[in-house]
Amino acid sequence: MTELSIVIPTYRRRDALPRTLEALAAQTIPADRFEVIVVDDPEDDDPAVVAECVQAGARAFDVRQLSRERWVVSAARNAGWRAARAELILFINDDIVLKPDALAEHLDWHRREPDERVGVLGAIVWSSEIRVSPFMRWLEHGIQFDYDSLPGEEASWAHFYASHASVKRSLLERVGGFDEERFPFLYEDLDIAYRMLDHGFRLVYDRNAVGEHLHESGLDDWRRRMAATARAERTWVELFPEHPAYFHDRFEAALDGPPGSRLAARAIGLVPRRLPVIGERVWASADRWFTRQLGPSFLDAWRRDARPAQER
Repeated sequence: MTELSIVIPTYRRRDALPRTLEALAAQTIPADRFEVIVVDDPEDDDPAVVAECVQAGARAFDVRQLSRERWVVSAARNAGWRAARAELILFINDDIVLKPDALAEHLDWHRREPDERVGVLGAIVWSSEIRVSPFMRWLEHGIQFDYDSLPGEEASWAHFYASHASVKRSLLERVGGFDEERFPFLYEDLDIAYRMLDHGFRLVYDRNAVGEHLHESGLDDWRRRMAATARAERTWVELFPEHPAYFHDRFEAALDGPPGSRLAARAIGLVPRRLPVIGERVWASADRWFTRQLGPSFLDAWRRDARPAQER
């Protein structure tokens, strides 16, 4: 009986997707206990290439390939979990390479916490196969992820990262899945977690369920991403005004403050944040520098979206 359905949205990742699937074949649990659903983009990707990745080497586990009806990642995740056979749904991205015991960790947690309101957050670390730049180290601290703020096993709903998290299907059904209209990409996992919170959602953090992130990121990539982030955050604060505009307020404060040091930004790859005195000073300066690099792209998009449509 299938206990776990793994949903993987994919988009132009012919390099990483095979590695993601190979890691699932190496899991410590028997292959008949889980299924994999890969959801492609038939318009802007090549479903035939995805099929080659999915079928390579006659996978030992049950794997299906679906096509999303819309381009957005929310639609891909919805298509995946709605087609799933298991009650337990694990969402991972197509560049997350799970450690061999990751699926066992998720299943063990859900056996101990069978209540439909409990979800499990898995850890994400940079892949040992890629060069981790100081900028990528900085992303780990409240920009892309924020695992360092989780000292124990309890996580807040705001830490629900759909790039590696498992939830019960019944709770997804209660909230209607991801919001494809208002949050097509970015903030979609924050939104669904907040809506699940109305039903008593509780998120636990399993730091032993580890996925390696096989994706290098640079400043230029994130400058382009900031425009989409601004649109998503504006929608978020309009829908939920009780919550602050996290990135907007952070970027605006950075641009009004001291500039930080480019030298410090380079040094955080070598200087641990927890190093007494100097560590915090170097990281604070690097944070100001990196934040100011991304801030203009975000704030320009934020202001542009605030203008009437005919003025944009």
